[in-house]
Amino acid sequence: MAAGLRSRLALIAALLALAGCQRQHKRTIAVVPKATSHLFWVNVEKGVRAAGEDLDVEVLWNGAPAETDYARQVQILDSMISRRVDGIAVAATERKILVSTIDRAMAARIPVVVFDSGVDTENITSFLATNNYEGGAIAARELAKAVGIQGDIGLLMHAPGSTSTMDREKGFEETLAKEFPQLKITTRQYSMSDRAKGRASAENMLTANPRLAGIFASAEPGSVGASLAIRARERVGQVKLVTFDSSDTLVEDCRTGVIQAMIVQDPFQIGYQAVKTVVDALDGKSPPSRIDLSAQVLHPPDCAKP
Repeated sequence: MAAGLRSRLALIAALLALAGCQRQHKRTIAVVPKATSHLFWVNVEKGVRAAGEDLDVEVLWNGAPAETDYARQVQILDSMISRRVDGIAVAATERKILVSTIDRAMAARIPVVVFDSGVDTENITSFLATNNYEGGAIAARELAKAVGIQGDIGLLMHAPGSTSTMDREKGFEETLAKEFPQLKITTRQYSMSDRAKGRASAENMLTANPRLAGIFASAEPGSVGASLAIRARERVGQVKLVTFDSSDTLVEDCRTGVIQAMIVQDPFQIGYQAVKTVVDALDGKSPPSRIDLSAQVLHPPDCAKP
């Protein structure tokens, strides 16, 4: 009898312990950035980690080193779905490739928030990003202010299929055509998310177009590359440069007049709000289908974001 009582008490204790563990189990949010190497994504991760602490969720941060490693991003997302995370936030490297994977996550009742760069599907929980089209429009107006109302312009693009930067480039082109028709984009090249390639592309622009009056670079790798090229060719002040995103190098080049205007995002808030939006969905709230965050403009010499 005593042995039977002890057995029942042990079973009750085990069940209570299990219930306690289940109550203490943290929800797991997978966050898959475009890449992990650039300063922008480092600051996004800081926001993601802060949200994880504030909202008491476990964050799984995992991304490919390069933004052009499309297959690796698919693999990471597939692995997160297979381990049955509670929610996902992903910045798509390419707008089409992830569609079927996201559909699979949503079918498994895993809420998916797409942030920074969109995908070609509405089957997501929410999309959160800087208003990139408007950021490109601001860049067009800033370059026109620096160059004047006429001249030849170069557009240093990021990478094919990257929705966020494509929106910036579209906003830039359409605003130039509408508001400054005498400013002509005479050369377009890609940086392919690589500073060295961005520099080579910018140097090709300067060589092939000696009358080039200005350049807009739509992301950090191309922005750094264009700045390096202008300094190397001793064209500072002659070729006006408007950049998108920030880094220590870009801030310094803005302060010294290599860059005439920097269009910057708030990567910390992008990361924080991406996680918060997933948690809101898990809590039964209905996040907006689209959440737009504003870009800022910085000019020399006060180029460090407050």
